[in-house]
Amino acid sequence: MLNTAVLCGLILLGMAPLAARADEAPDFAGQTLTGDWGGARTQAWQNGVQWEAGYKLDVLNGRNGQSNNTRNASHFDLKLRTDLEKLYGWKDTVAYLNVIDDRGNGSNAHAGTLMGISNIEVPVATTRVFNAWVQKGFFDDQFSLLVGIYPIDSEFFTMDSASTLIHPAYGTPADLALTNAPSVFNNAAFGLRAKWHSSDRSFYGMAALMDGVPNDPDHPKRTAVRFSRNNGAFTIAEFGWTPLEAGHFFEPTDPADVLHTPDVVAHEKYSGVGKYALGFWGYSARQPDLVDVNASGSPVQRHSSGGYALAERTLWGLGNDSRRDVSTFARYTFADPNTIAIDQSWNIGLRVRGPLASRPNDTLAIGWTQGKIAGKYRRQFSDPASAEEAIELSWRIALTPWLAVQPDAQRIRNPGGNAAASAVTVVGARLELVF
Repeated sequence: MLNTAVLCGLILLGMAPLAARADEAPDFAGQTLTGDWGGARTQAWQNGVQWEAGYKLDVLNGRNGQSNNTRNASHFDLKLRTDLEKLYGWKDTVAYLNVIDDRGNGSNAHAGTLMGISNIEVPVATTRVFNAWVQKGFFDDQFSLLVGIYPIDSEFFTMDSASTLIHPAYGTPADLALTNAPSVFNNAAFGLRAKWHSSDRSFYGMAALMDGVPNDPDHPKRTAVRFSRNNGAFTIAEFGWTPLEAGHFFEPTDPADVLHTPDVVAHEKYSGVGKYALGFWGYSARQPDLVDVNASGSPVQRHSSGGYALAERTLWGLGNDSRRDVSTFARYTFADPNTIAIDQSWNIGLRVRGPLASRPNDTLAIGWTQGKIAGKYRRQFSDPASAEEAIELSWRIALTPWLAVQPDAQRIRNPGGNAAASAVTVVGARLELVF
């Protein structure tokens, strides 16, 4: 089981005193609901400590030929990032602790889809540790090594221009999400991640070796680190080119999800996106075949693996405001058709930042995703579909820097891979707060 003393140690580590430095801190007063706490958050940041909280609520109405129900899902985040170089002089070393609480009443299950409809809903309501890791940088952070509880979806297969969309398939690929138990939201495993950047930060390569089964499946509400020969290991590697990041040495190399300093915020707000990447993943432990059985009638055990290719790029600006632009993204994924219900998937879409000149901080996104149903999985249906498809339109309205409301609409064809199933229409909204 996870050692409670280790978590307490990380928290105490973040509270250790050190003389303040004059570095420019994130804008806590302007970017959060609770502000700078009389300067306490800025002072703590200068000492190497940053704490935050966030909340998301999805209220989604799903309609098909038989029913019409409104369901909800909530996600609460507590984050603590500590700069151990500021605290103790440990050069290029960062620790991060993230505790999350997730609740809901079955939006994804009600819709009857394989790919889901909300990227914050979980199958079991729980409070657990989602990140608890330490990263050490070498050679001026050109190379880094991270160890601890770590979700791979914080860095691998990500597309910034697709992140506004609520449908889960724009995050973790639909095929990988349906495998044994990848280390992704909200079920992270213990492991090791290594990452390399080229000298100008325009090329990168990274790989992770993770426990093959996160936490304890027999006790899904617990946070646990359990090493077992039966769990096996999960490995993933990604190589990419990010031409627009060339020379941006001020950006953090660790995946801690916290507020950034003003120079990083300005870069993200006024610069476009450009990323091209290839990735591959696999499990060492064999998984049961969807159909084939051996002589004793038990499922044949096979290795499960897959990969992906992605690209995103800002196409053009809008007007004379550099906060406003249009970007596009695409991702193709493939996986073993013997052990996974979806063996190929596509994500394609557009993101418009500042769709109206009067609202430059809003984001409009449209996406289409398709999960191709594996041949063996289709055998369970009398009228199988070749793919489950979803189209989504979403507008994130930034009411303040710390409050956003996001109306969302989705249309899902062939839910569950069943051609006889009625299409599902989803209409709702997300509320987002940063404390």
